[in-house]
Amino acid sequence: MSEIEAKGTAFTSIPVVDIAPLFSDDEAAKRKVAAEMAEAAANVGFLYVKGHNIPPEMIERLEARAAEFFALPEERKMDHYIGKSRAHRGYVPTGEEGFYDGTNPAKMDKKEAFDLSIELPEDDPDHVTGYRMLGPNQWPCELPEMRRDVYAYYEAAMALGHTIFKGFALALGLSENHFEQWLTKPPSQLRLVHYPSDPARAVAEWGISAHTDYECFTILHVTAPGLQVMNAKGDWIEAPPVEGAFVINIGDMLEALTNGRFIATPHRVRNVAEERFSFPLFCALDYDTLIEPLPQFVDGEKRYPPYVAGGHLVTQTMRTFRYLKDLVADGTLELPESEDHATAFGRRESEPA
Repeated sequence: MSEIEAKGTAFTSIPVVDIAPLFSDDEAAKRKVAAEMAEAAANVGFLYVKGHNIPPEMIERLEARAAEFFALPEERKMDHYIGKSRAHRGYVPTGEEGFYDGTNPAKMDKKEAFDLSIELPEDDPDHVTGYRMLGPNQWPCELPEMRRDVYAYYEAAMALGHTIFKGFALALGLSENHFEQWLTKPPSQLRLVHYPSDPARAVAEWGISAHTDYECFTILHVTAPGLQVMNAKGDWIEAPPVEGAFVINIGDMLEALTNGRFIATPHRVRNVAEERFSFPLFCALDYDTLIEPLPQFVDGEKRYPPYVAGGHLVTQTMRTFRYLKDLVADGTLELPESEDHATAFGRRESEPA
């Protein structure tokens, strides 16, 4: 496991960028926003974005549907267990995810989650081929509004992701649509994460240990504080919710593509006693996309080894989910990448608390 690396500058707060001009035809205004995004991505690795065009009512419905699902009895939630899906979709119970090995329940992360992605039919050719993480979602029939409202949010957030990709392309001096060639059917995952109210949670130092995200960037909505970001001094800076804004953080893929010009900054979630919901959308590129430093950002050394986006995401997922680790252990599945290559990215510190 790689050590966590402090990056960027000794920032003390997360910048806020109004991205509304990215939806306009004003080229000068778009480039001004792109410059602000570039500064945040290069020096902090995090930013808040306002002016994103997702209505608050849509976010409220997302929160309501998540609360309804997680309020179901455990046995009903387990009807939609993620291990029943060949596309890695569905309910993630407490203890399923992470490096917890079953020997120390006190170390077990107390969250539960529900994972979904682009809705594809059973006969989708990539699903039939066996591309794990591409296929149909698992939706609870007893909550028909969940599919409607949560997937409506997913589509809106994915559309926002395309706009943010355009902003980052301009920030890098690329054509606005540069990333669109790799955004035809990406396995970008939306997670509904629930941290139940638990006064004991506030005792431990953190709830999810220091890490970077695997994908290009994450669009995050949270309902309560807890997120912390590491600056260049190794200090943890609070990133509380900002009304009307999403948190955006750079992931490993975009760091690799820019040869380190943009940084995937380590972050963690500290334990809080209150109930908390988190809704990260991990924005990835198409399954077969080769991730390596783009030629225009290589001045001498390529700082990152090449890898295929989908295989890398599957490998990292197989290293952290219990049902997949069991399939690897019994020989049913093989890691798409070597263990040495897998640990070169997605830096994680010890095990989740």
